[in-house]
Amino acid sequence: MTTLAESKKKSIELLNKAIADELYAVHQYMYFHFHCDDQGYDLLAGLFRRTAIEEMMHIELLAERILFLKGEVEMKASEETKKVNDVKAMLKMAVKLEEESAHSYNLWANECSKNADSVSKSLFEQLVQDEERHFDQFDVEMDNLKKFGDNYLALQSIERSKNIGAGGPPQA
Repeated sequence: MTTLAESKKKSIELLNKAIADELYAVHQYMYFHFHCDDQGYDLLAGLFRRTAIEEMMHIELLAERILFLKGEVEMKASEETKKVNDVKAMLKMAVKLEEESAHSYNLWANECSKNADSVSKSLFEQLVQDEERHFDQFDVEMDNLKKFGDNYLALQSIERSKNIGAGGPPQA
C-alpha cells in the first residue's frame, strides 16, 4: 500500500516531468514561430505562437497543482531547442511532440489514479485533450504541405506581401 506522502511525491514528480516537456515545447514552438515569421509564413508563425502560449498556460496549471501538493516547481526544459529551419521538419517535429505528450499524459493520468490523486489525474486528462487538438492542427498543416507543396508556403508569403502593400500589418 502506498502512503499519502509517497502518492504526493509521485504526483509531484509526474507534474514536474510535464512542466519540463511543456517548457521544451514552448521554447521549440517559439523558435519555429520566429523562423516562420522571418520567412513570411504568417499562418504557421501564428499557429506556433498560439500553441506556445497554450503550453505556457499548461505550465501554470501544473505549477499550481505542484504548489498545492507542497512540492517544488522545477523549471527546467526536458531538452534543448533544436535548430530546425525547414517548415516540413518543423511540422513533423511538432506532430511527434504533441503525440508523445498526449501518450505520456494518458499514462500519467492512470498513475495518478492508482495513487488516489484524482485532481492530478483530471489535470492530465485535460492536457491530453489540448495536446490532441494541437496534434490535429499540426497534422492538418502537414497534410496541406503534402497536398500543395511549396505553393502552400508561397501563398502565405504572398498574402503577407498583399497585407503589407495594402498598409496593414503582417498577420502573425
